[in-house]
Order: sequence, then structure tokens, then C-alpha cells
Amino acid sequence: MKKIVILGGGYGGLTVANELLEKDLPADTVLVLIDRMPYQGLKTEYYALASGTLADKEIRVQYPVDPRLILKYGEVTAVDPVQKLILFENDKPMAYDTLILGLGCVDKYHEIPGAQQYSNSIQTLSGTRKTYQAVNDTLPYGQVTIVGGGLSGVEMAAELRESRADLNIRILDRGPSILSAFPEKLQGFVREWMQEHQIEMMPHVSLSRLEGGILYNQQDVIHTDVTIWTAGIQPSPIVQQLQLPKDNQGRLIINEYHHIHDYPDIYVVGDCASLPFSPSAQAAEAQGEQIAQVIRAGWKQQTPRLGQIKLKGVLGSLGKKSGFGVMGKRSITGLVPRALKSGVLWLSKHHFG
Repeated sequence: MKKIVILGGGYGGLTVANELLEKDLPADTVLVLIDRMPYQGLKTEYYALASGTLADKEIRVQYPVDPRLILKYGEVTAVDPVQKLILFENDKPMAYDTLILGLGCVDKYHEIPGAQQYSNSIQTLSGTRKTYQAVNDTLPYGQVTIVGGGLSGVEMAAELRESRADLNIRILDRGPSILSAFPEKLQGFVREWMQEHQIEMMPHVSLSRLEGGILYNQQDVIHTDVTIWTAGIQPSPIVQQLQLPKDNQGRLIINEYHHIHDYPDIYVVGDCASLPFSPSAQAAEAQGEQIAQVIRAGWKQQTPRLGQIKLKGVLGSLGKKSGFGVMGKRSITGLVPRALKSGVLWLSKHHFG
């Protein structure tokens, strides 16, 4: 039997599984999905779980129940592309014929001393649960500091304000403004929203180290009760260990068919893949669809015809009643982008996204 192994049940890996299960698998092929958790966590909503505005069960998506799909849960420690093996922490290795590598990302701490030790994360479901506990245990009038003023940091701050009106909330960013990658008009709208909701924004902050509840902006001291880190991501440590060609962000370089040049049996999807745009759930799902298309073409001994991946845009939320986004070259703000994002969440939960 030929074994197709999907490593990681996130947006990309789950899309590959669903796409392949829509068609008849060859009689000599078995499909295996490996993840540490028994369900997908909707990562784009982790900020809401950390804030306490969504319950854990609201951001879980069950994996497909299909006799053609084998679900395996465990902690993967390494991938051996030469021996074509997946290594586990407490289990025997698993061989594969085709591997879809979709292990996602972890926080990037930029070699700042104390950053990992003294900050909280929203990159994994277990880490987000711990962040929720830290926020939930913060006394009234306590200080929560969010490091990083990109999309995740802004959504985290806004949702936390909706959940805890009693807290002091601030966003630190190295640049001159939050959402520096977005159009200036949109930046201005979000800055005004933050000011109206008493969220402090501190630009031009370059942290040199963290020590418990003290953040050092070079020699200046910033006091905090809880620190939440949203200041960058990097591929999974398992990908970092692989001695394979990578870009300057540590992502694996792939060809037009989404597999590694010297290892056509290894496809890379999502945050671990070197793509011409920023990592996102939307990009991972689009990749997943194309990877399934390539695999199906291989079954028929055909050359796949893939179009260029075109992303529809970016949506962000400011609590439950406002939001922002970029669709094409157009900036949108207010209730409409928030409603659109709620619709995207519904589609993701029902495997239609």
C-alpha cells in the first residue's frame, strides 16, 4: 500500500485531506493525518479565546470521519527525508511514500533575552489557553502589554478591551504606527478606534530584554502585569532542523507544484512554505487545493495545470462590532469587514472555506 501522510491538521493540511477525500482514492493508497490534537483549532480566532470572548469549543473543527482516512495523534520530533520517515516522541517511526508538510509556525523572539520566558503566546491552542488564564487572573486595573502592532496584536488588543473594560491595555511596536503594512487610511481608522477605547499605542519601541513584569526599551523601563507576544513568527522547529534549501525567513523553498525540488515526494503547505505573500489561512487553503490537484494528476499520470494563487484580501476585527480590511486595492472599515470575517469563520467551521 502507498501511504500519503499529512503532517499537521491546520488550514492547509485539512484542505488537502478534504480535497482528496472528495474523489475516489486509488485502491492501493491509504491517507493518514497526523496531529498532536484530536481536532483543528481555528488559529485566526485564537485572540478571541485568549481574551475570553469565545469558548474553546467554538474554535474547534472536527477532522473528517471517513473510513479512507486514518487519524493519528502524537508529538512529532523530526522528519527524515532520506529514509522517508516521521519520528515521534513516544512511538515508533512511520514511513511514508508522499508527505504533505504543514506543521505551521511558532513565535519568533528575535533573540531578545527573556522574551520567550516572560511572555504569553497565541500561536498554539495550549499556549493560548495559558494566555487566557494569565489574562483572566489579572486583577482589575492591571496592565496587559501586547508586543507587536500587526494584525494579531491589534485584534488581540481590541478583543481584550471588549472582554475586560477594567484593564489597562497597550500595544508596543517597533515602527511608527500599528498595522504598518496596511494603507495609511486604514491605519488611521484603527488608531482612532484604539484611542476611543483607551488602548495605549507606543511606537518606536525596540525591546532589549524582558525580566518578569519589566520590559526594557533599551534603557527605558516599561512595567506590565501580563505580556502577550505577537511580534513575528517562524516555521516549526521541525522544519528549522531540516537541512534543506530555505528562504531568509527559514521557510522551505518549493517549486511551482509545491514540493521540494530534490524531494518530489514532499509537499510543503502553509507557514512552512516559501511563498510570495505573507503566511495566512487563506494562502494555506489555496495551496492545499493545488497540492491535492497535483496528487490527483499524478494518479492519472497527467501533468497538472495550476493557476496562480490569488488572495482575496485581508480582514481584521475590532471586537464584535467593527473591523477593517483590504480587498484588492480597496480599504474597508466598520461593520462590513467584521461581518465578512464572521462569515469566513462560519465557512471554515463547516469546511467550506
